[in-house]
Amino acid sequence: MADRDRKSVAAEVREFLSTRRARITPEQAGLPVHGGNRRVAGLRREEVALLSGMSVDYYVRLERGNLSGASDSVLESLAHALRLDEAERTHLYDLAHASTPSGRRPAATASWVRPTILRLLDSMADVPAYVRNARFDILAANTLGRALYAPLFDSPLFAQRGPVNSARFLFLDPMSKDFWVDWDKVADDSVAFLRIETGRTPHDKALTDLIGELTSKSNDFALRWARHDVKFHRSGVKNLHHPLVGDLALPYEAMDLPADPGLRLNFCTPEPDSPAREALGLLANWAGTGTAVPAPNDR
Repeated sequence: MADRDRKSVAAEVREFLSTRRARITPEQAGLPVHGGNRRVAGLRREEVALLSGMSVDYYVRLERGNLSGASDSVLESLAHALRLDEAERTHLYDLAHASTPSGRRPAATASWVRPTILRLLDSMADVPAYVRNARFDILAANTLGRALYAPLFDSPLFAQRGPVNSARFLFLDPMSKDFWVDWDKVADDSVAFLRIETGRTPHDKALTDLIGELTSKSNDFALRWARHDVKFHRSGVKNLHHPLVGDLALPYEAMDLPADPGLRLNFCTPEPDSPAREALGLLANWAGTGTAVPAPNDR
């Protein structure tokens, strides 16, 4: 591991553990509080060590960014003490793996969409669907998907530079706040997903470049990035305001493509006879018929 990469991973470990520790009070952890003069709002390092069943010196070593060699039992004890959820626990393990010099790097993110997946997108004619990578690059979409996300595909951000990227649109195009009704939640979730991806693929230069660009150009992104929150992005409801058909509440699913590392199929499935279903029908009539194709700048 290059020295720069090692320092980057260590800094991520340090900030992640310290921010998780800071959010838990002694009362929440079931610890007695002696006196009222505490310099930290959350747990002290020695309290995390006590809850984890390890020495203070060893925990301090971990929080300084050295997870190399930490066993699964140590990581599990730490996850329990810090009350990590599934995404946070996964991130902790990813960081421990990245901290190990001999650890094998995960497979590189796929950069194109296979013809079989394009045909699958074509077959999903009555639902908007697209494939993106872990950096939020939209690599392919069916006709209804392109119509639904027309504000992204039409954004001047991507007129001279591709591919279309929903994170760039979210934080760098003012129109995003008109398109996403619950913009703050979408922003929180997107940053948390990018954060967990940095633990999984810490050597992805394109990901690092994207984060650097958004941090320097968007205060909204920078503030969220500093929180070190992580979250899975699997299902939910997208609340959108489309310029042609108005407000839409669309249940969505996001499915990883196991044969294509880093790629994810996203599609919306509104209830039958719902206003959202009717609006998608109008949008489909407007868009006409077509086939799923890679984004223009990725062909």
